[in-house]
Amino acid sequence: MPDVVIIGAGIGGLACAIGLKRQLGLKDFTVYERASDVGGTWRGNIYPGAASDTYVHFYSLSTDLNPNWDTVQGTQPEIQNYWRGLSKKYDLYRHISFDTLVVSAEWNEKEQKYYIVTRDAEGIESITTAKILISAIGILDIPHLPNISGASSFKGEMFHSAQWNAAVDLRNKRVAVIGNGCSATQLVPAITQDPTVQVTQFCRTPSFFLPEAQAPYNAAWKWAFRYIPFALWLHRIRWYLWLEGSYLTIFRNQSSFTRKFITEYILKPWLTSRAPKEDLPNLIPNYDLGCKRLIFDTNYLPALHRPNVNLNWEGIQSISEDGIVTKQGKKMPFDIIVWATGFVADRYPLSVRGTEGKTLQEYYDTQGCPKAYKGTSVPSFPNFFLIAGPNTLTGHQSVLLFEEIQVNYILKFVKPILANIVSSFVVKPEATDRYDEWVHSRLSRSVYMSCLSWYRKGGDGKISTIFPGSGFLFWWCLRRPTWSDYKITGAGTHWSRWVRQEALGRWFVRAVYAGLAVVLWFALTSTR
Repeated sequence: MPDVVIIGAGIGGLACAIGLKRQLGLKDFTVYERASDVGGTWRGNIYPGAASDTYVHFYSLSTDLNPNWDTVQGTQPEIQNYWRGLSKKYDLYRHISFDTLVVSAEWNEKEQKYYIVTRDAEGIESITTAKILISAIGILDIPHLPNISGASSFKGEMFHSAQWNAAVDLRNKRVAVIGNGCSATQLVPAITQDPTVQVTQFCRTPSFFLPEAQAPYNAAWKWAFRYIPFALWLHRIRWYLWLEGSYLTIFRNQSSFTRKFITEYILKPWLTSRAPKEDLPNLIPNYDLGCKRLIFDTNYLPALHRPNVNLNWEGIQSISEDGIVTKQGKKMPFDIIVWATGFVADRYPLSVRGTEGKTLQEYYDTQGCPKAYKGTSVPSFPNFFLIAGPNTLTGHQSVLLFEEIQVNYILKFVKPILANIVSSFVVKPEATDRYDEWVHSRLSRSVYMSCLSWYRKGGDGKISTIFPGSGFLFWWCLRRPTWSDYKITGAGTHWSRWVRQEALGRWFVRAVYAGLAVVLWFALTSTR
């Protein structure tokens, strides 16, 4: 039986598996993946035009930077192939059980381990145990399908953008695209390059569009990244500082002069110069910049000029056998309906039970919102860790950046458990409440509170997805565990020695850095 089980072989799960191998040298772990390949979001989202919605260098691990990206924003095949390559490099495929769904998991307090029920592609269920359970299913896992009357009666083809049906031929078809977020604004320009595809896009709320960043990396860039020392790192740091600066200028406070300046003098001129004039009244947002996810203009605004593209802002009343009825009573026939309506971000889909008999979702329900200590640990769930848990996403940075920070944090717990120095860690409820209060106190002053969005539970409740700070602040919060915030089972004299050695190690590193700083200072200030 494995010591560690990871649920999900998306980029969070793969990053964790690589961390187990690189940092701990662990070989006894299993990754359960319900699909037939690695990649998670980047395996499943194969819709035309699928690409990253931020700079692609943040879709590569900091330990495995990629000098060969073709464009500033990577395409779905590029990103998928990168993670396939890493899985081969670190020999992860032999640790992954594909086509295997985790049905449930339950902590056994007496044995100090999880009993995990899985189901294979043939429906056969099996039970395994593990000392440590790590959930890496993320929040971009369950497609969100709005509850619209009559949807089940539609006789044409209907699917979500995250479950794209490549077998469906769009040529000479009338296509309804429902939604106008990141996925919709990538796929609409792609599918309407064929003038025989007639697209009507049903929109609800306008978005802020950033100037397109889909510039290519030519051969000179790639050569520099590959052969000039530190060139790739400096390029990545440049983008990191730019994105961190965007947090300070756009997202931090509800009232921001720079946000208003960027809106009025950069984004609105970009929108008005590229979109059709007749659509502008509906396309200009009436909420604060940054309150909803910002969208890079991947040729979307120019595509709206095409004669085979129409925007509809009337809202959907119902769906019939052959089309859509708007809230103004207009009946519109369609052959295909594509849901580009995002994901369910405030529900946990698996039955994981801790010491009190409640599932994780039942715990969330008692709290009124998804809630976890540092987005990673949950009270009454020993040795259970979340990657991309509550309040760990960001409106300005890459998900992977935050997931790497979480992985490094989680490994600090894995090491003493596997060394049999302790049996289990479980975060205390009061520590979780204290952290959650700090998170929501900061969020209450942020731009995220100024409108309704998918960042909030049910669209208008508490913010359950976004972390209220920069990437550096998230790293600072998770740079090392506060052991007093955890109840520790099975700790003896070896644990006390472990904690002392860890503290001495930190002080030694600080002393080395301080010594180097002193030497550098004398070298720079000494006279010859």
